[in-house]
Amino acid sequence: MRSLHFLYHEIRPTQTEYSYVIDVEDFKKHIDLMVAMRARNDLELYPCVTFDDGHISNFEYALPILQERGIEAHFFITAGWTGNKPGYMSWQELRSLHASGQAIGAHGWSHTLLTHCNAKELHAELNNSRMILEDKLGAPVTAMSLPGGRYNRRVLTACEEAGYKQIYTSIPRSEPERHGLTIGRLNIRKDMKLAWIEDLFNPSKSALPRLERLYQVKAAAQALMGDRMYEKLWAILNREEPDAHAAEATRE
Repeated sequence: MRSLHFLYHEIRPTQTEYSYVIDVEDFKKHIDLMVAMRARNDLELYPCVTFDDGHISNFEYALPILQERGIEAHFFITAGWTGNKPGYMSWQELRSLHASGQAIGAHGWSHTLLTHCNAKELHAELNNSRMILEDKLGAPVTAMSLPGGRYNRRVLTACEEAGYKQIYTSIPRSEPERHGLTIGRLNIRKDMKLAWIEDLFNPSKSALPRLERLYQVKAAAQALMGDRMYEKLWAILNREEPDAHAAEATRE
């Protein structure tokens, strides 16, 4: 059996045009679908849930839904934002999230694209985030989610040297049971309807292979345009809100 990791960011009880915000009711439907898929005898893809950034909505809205359905998710936290940036979890909330049985990983210190960092900056982003998370939670942190999904060989090597055993990307692909160092994920947007998500679990629909091909096209365009121009286009297409990751080239 292979696994398919879903990536969420922010959950809200009200509608918004911003692509990376999922309505609470839609999120419930997504999780209910995953519960149903996990219960099937002919399951080929096992759905897993992850979150990036550490937004307060992950604690206020997502956590109760996950607990009611007995789902453990992996929350990747931007450590420098925790307890400092409005709209993101405090350390007390993060400790409560961890104590509830949810898994915690790192998402860098400041959400800076790791491919843009020099050696000193890269060391700080990877090591400072892991150390403060471990200190505040009293538990090892060995999984890392790459800000913006950006990486190269230098970044992967630095992640391993910092003590990370699993590195989560934004590549939409399924993973074998014995996965390698990097783990792909499907970045969920509000325009991805429930029926479309259900098709991902049906091999005859070829939804996931099509998504992988689309990602390759997007990655090529991203490399051609460069991060700054890509960020501007991303903000327009996804109807980004003014305070969302303000002025950072962090788009996936």
